[in-house]
Amino acid sequence: MSRIPPVDVRKLSPEGKRIHDEIAGPRGGTVGGPFGIWMHVPAIADTANHFGNALRLNGKLDKRLFELMVLMIARHWGAQYEWFAHEKAALEAGLARETVEAIRARRVPPALREDERLIYDTVTELQTTRSLSQASYDRALAGLGLELVIELITAAGFYTVAAMMINVFEAPVPGGARPLP
Repeated sequence: MSRIPPVDVRKLSPEGKRIHDEIAGPRGGTVGGPFGIWMHVPAIADTANHFGNALRLNGKLDKRLFELMVLMIARHWGAQYEWFAHEKAALEAGLARETVEAIRARRVPPALREDERLIYDTVTELQTTRSLSQASYDRALAGLGLELVIELITAAGFYTVAAMMINVFEAPVPGGARPLP
């Protein structure tokens, strides 16, 4: 159960209603997870939506690699809603089921493609050390280029913030599911 009630859409200002509807539209008409929390401060929800869309929808990082990063962040933080919202997208983007299951179980995936290994190693080091060694930075730069390294690190930060919101405010997963052990 969430620590805060959902926003009553009927009580939102016209601007708040516009923001709510803009967020809800591509999400099946509902606003959940961190966005459901951020809607208590519509300006934050609006900014987060634009920022998240710049990364998730308009970013240049391959969707399979993007979703791998998100699942790693969700697993690291134990963010149930974040995992729920991205597991299907990861599989649809071409991430192997065995990779998804290994991350869920906190195991190193047994058979990663070269580009997936780069993302996995980079995000793992980032989460473990809160930075990248020069060798890891150079490897990421050589494999992705500067623009995608910036995008990857930015997206990892954004989804870390989302995971924090989900966990602190106990954002409910539809149907009460708990996809992470």
